[in-house]
Amino acid sequence: MSMETLWIYFFGLIFIAIFMILCLVYMLCKYTDPYPKVQRYEEEKYFTDPSSGQKQAFPSLDDEWSVNISVIVPAYNEEVRLPPMLDECLKYLESKKKSGFSYEVIVVSDGSTDKTVQVAQSYAKKFDTVRVLALVKNRGKGGAVRLGMQSARGSALLFADADGATTFSDLKKLDDSLRNLLGVDYISSPEKTAKSQAIVCGSRAHLEEEEKAKRSLFRLFLMYGFHFLVWFLCVKRVHDTQCGFKLLTRESARLVFTALHVERWAFDVEMLYIAEVLGLPVSEVAVEWQEIDGSKIVPVWSWLQMGRDLLLISLRYKLGAWKIAKAKQN
Repeated sequence: MSMETLWIYFFGLIFIAIFMILCLVYMLCKYTDPYPKVQRYEEEKYFTDPSSGQKQAFPSLDDEWSVNISVIVPAYNEEVRLPPMLDECLKYLESKKKSGFSYEVIVVSDGSTDKTVQVAQSYAKKFDTVRVLALVKNRGKGGAVRLGMQSARGSALLFADADGATTFSDLKKLDDSLRNLLGVDYISSPEKTAKSQAIVCGSRAHLEEEEKAKRSLFRLFLMYGFHFLVWFLCVKRVHDTQCGFKLLTRESARLVFTALHVERWAFDVEMLYIAEVLGLPVSEVAVEWQEIDGSKIVPVWSWLQMGRDLLLISLRYKLGAWKIAKAKQN
């Protein structure tokens, strides 16, 4: 084969590679919406008041705050793990009410097919601070958190996993970090907190060393590979992006969840990517955490889905296929 023929093959391969990359870029930009389109069924706009049995409309995140903190609990088929989590959560929050502290808990049943809604409603009957948002169909954890946030009244908003893996009293650590960021807190200065911008992330990064001994080499490879991809593609300032214990001011929740596209496991990464792009103050705080049986993450498959979503988050924002829409200002 002559040198001239080799050069023809070489440039032909380069042309094909460039053509395939351009096709990929076109598809990424063409078959996606620049701004998220959030579907909310009519029945999802209401909750049932257990005392009267009447339907009442959820408020909007664009409304003014009316309680110090809203706790959003996304739950998919969590009839077993939800009660211990709510017991701990409500015990902690109720203990603070004596000082004039106000709160609400919104349990978002993400299209559950078990008795999650009934279990949550049983708590709503005992505590008038609990509301249940029953989604018609499964959206994914990110979609459930988004709709819970958009239905909340808090000056600050926390989302906490239904499995109770994080010690709920560690909310105090997040509160202290928020106060350090803002100089105020949502208890003594709820109005100022609501209009400020900050996100505080609970973190399990300090537990990684002891977890190494419990994990197989394959799972360690997946863990470190995921951390590297998150850092390389999306988020530089937070080590543990996936801990389901994050506190946001009302304004930050508006900004982030108005722009959020991803509705499944990688939504935390996109949330923090948006925060970094917008320059929001973000901190990471070590919290106590324990493994709870019944995880919804499917080994390998869920990691592959998250890896795909990380790549799409990075590419679509960098290519301009996804835009960051700012929420309405008060």
